[in-house]
Amino acid sequence: MRRQRFIKYCHHETDFSPARDLLFVGATDLSTSPISRIPRIGFGWDSHEFKPGIPLKIGGVTLPHHSGLAGHSDGDVLLHALTDALLGAIAAGDIGTHFPPSDPKWKGADSAIFVREALKLIDEAGYAVGNVDSTLILAAPRIGPHAAAIQQNVAELLGIEPSRVGIKAKTPEGMGTENAAIAHVAVLLCEISWP
Repeated sequence: MRRQRFIKYCHHETDFSPARDLLFVGATDLSTSPISRIPRIGFGWDSHEFKPGIPLKIGGVTLPHHSGLAGHSDGDVLLHALTDALLGAIAAGDIGTHFPPSDPKWKGADSAIFVREALKLIDEAGYAVGNVDSTLILAAPRIGPHAAAIQQNVAELLGIEPSRVGIKAKTPEGMGTENAAIAHVAVLLCEISWP
């Protein structure tokens, strides 16, 4: 019989309302779970330059654009930053440590592979993803029309609800990065416990 896992919820003693603050994983009620006081937070950042003639992938979604992002793998700037945030939250190094660009094995690789491997390490460390927030900075294309698709894809990749994945976008506003895409990602990990 498959074990049901649940996440210990982190809170301040003076600001806890079970009715408001319950987290559910599947059908597991956390109202009776032990309370953890040590969440883990990770931050990731990445940037890639645009290159004509290659597909543009952001958050695992291929977007219509005349240029893609140059990189040793598929250049998915959002998934690279997400991978770094996940690894950083458990102090497990960075994406270059686990998937060095000098290794031909990762040439053209789907960046979802990196996220999945980071999730395995997080699970082994006894944590699960609580939520993710991200900001993309690029001049074009506009992310707004594609934000929902990116949100859905990242949520599926992480195994969480789309409501736990924030996707925001800004333009460079004269910062001199018009030919690049930049991604910032923050993640919150919650401790896993087994009944």
